[in-house]
Amino acid sequence: MNWTLEVVIVPVSDIDRAKRFYAERLGFVVDHDTVVGDDIRVVQLTPPGSGCSIVIGKGAVPEMPPGSLKGLQLVVPDIEQAHAELVARGVEVTDVQVLGQNPAEAPHPLDNVGFVFFSDPDGNGWAVQQISSRARESSS
Repeated sequence: MNWTLEVVIVPVSDIDRAKRFYAERLGFVVDHDTVVGDDIRVVQLTPPGSGCSIVIGKGAVPEMPPGSLKGLQLVVPDIEQAHAELVARGVEVTDVQVLGQNPAEAPHPLDNVGFVFFSDPDGNGWAVQQISSRARESSS
């Protein structure tokens, strides 16, 4: 049986500011922005190519302190290109960092170990990792 992660709630203090950051700076697709009266608003955004979306909003999402989510991770096939795109879009991002050693021969020296890090305007922490190819799934 497949188990898929489809949505992650990201706590923010300003929905419109966060929506602009994720859509304009990161290039996430705005799937919907649903307003149900003054007390309920749900905005769903999806990174290009991802099967998992993020949701920001109020009223219909669990209450969490803005900026309290750390360790969200995106995966890209080329970390240097991703870094360049983030910088060009005005995102404050770290330089490319190598964390650890590849456990096996990788097609590119940054595969599995190349990362950059950034935060959204509220301080929710994100990592971007280079993985250009994945090991085959085990059948267990």
